[in-house]
Amino acid sequence: MGVVVELGKARKAVGSASALTTLVEEDMGRVNAIIIERARSHVDLIPELARHLIDSGGKRLRPMLTLASAKLCDYTGSGHVHLAASVEFMHTATLLHDDVVDESELRRGKKTARMLWGNEASVLVGDYLLGQAFKMMVDVGSLDALRILSNAAATIAEGEVMQLITANNTATTQDEYLAVINCKTAALFAAACEVGGTIADRPKSETAALRAYGRNLGLAFQLIDDALDYSGQQADLGKSIGDDFREGKITLPTVLSYRWGNEAERDFWRRTLQDGDIQDGDLEHAISLIERRGAGEATVERARDYGAIARDALAIFPDSDAKEAMLETVDFCVSRAY
Repeated sequence: MGVVVELGKARKAVGSASALTTLVEEDMGRVNAIIIERARSHVDLIPELARHLIDSGGKRLRPMLTLASAKLCDYTGSGHVHLAASVEFMHTATLLHDDVVDESELRRGKKTARMLWGNEASVLVGDYLLGQAFKMMVDVGSLDALRILSNAAATIAEGEVMQLITANNTATTQDEYLAVINCKTAALFAAACEVGGTIADRPKSETAALRAYGRNLGLAFQLIDDALDYSGQQADLGKSIGDDFREGKITLPTVLSYRWGNEAERDFWRRTLQDGDIQDGDLEHAISLIERRGAGEATVERARDYGAIARDALAIFPDSDAKEAMLETVDFCVSRAY
């Protein structure tokens, strides 16, 4: 007998995006049931490790966007539920792989799977979840949906390689960084929304609009995370304040602070992010430099710009509860207080 993954109290409402949570509540119950079923295995380590990540309290935003997009397009079948579960498994697999590549020790305040079971187990369980995701896509029987999500999987992997190239490189440009998050984060947001319209067999103009909505929402979401990591206040980000700094990650606030700083400030960023020489008080100093140069504000402003584009993308759809929920989600992602 295999071990069963129990979601327990892991699923949390998406903050102030209450309209989205309410809109898809019933379908998300079905998605969670599928996740439990598909995470079964006679190899006990697989569901045990998967349960560790699921129980850490993710928001499930991406699968909820798949469900909402399908509702926006008046889809009446059941394929969107399986596609939403596929999207969540892809995201979970990505987190497992990310933590190995980034050598992360904590995720959402808990030890990462790699710290408990090792890098090899984390990578292989991530691969298992990806395999299950693609099996569910095949079960739905939509070649277009399979194409969209498989392309997203390849793009995410490309983003990981791009991030390796820019890792600890303080000379990274804005364009280079935005290209990384476009692949790593925005690609899955875009695909999650696009498949909702594709499964409903809507015209390309509408599926393209959903893709644009998801992509720009994903960029805004990631940039706000980047800014909040240096906000200087504790927040329920799904990570601790300063994680990016401690891991030497290059994000837009550090790119801008480095570019706009004086030579002494650039020396500080090279020592900490490039050389990995982080000393007591350095995080506080990093936060002060980002505040001094306005890099955090500039990052948030860029996120607002992407959020505005996401909102505009939905203009071709008639007013509905689904549209209102998706517009509210943009506001949540951009203005969330955590």
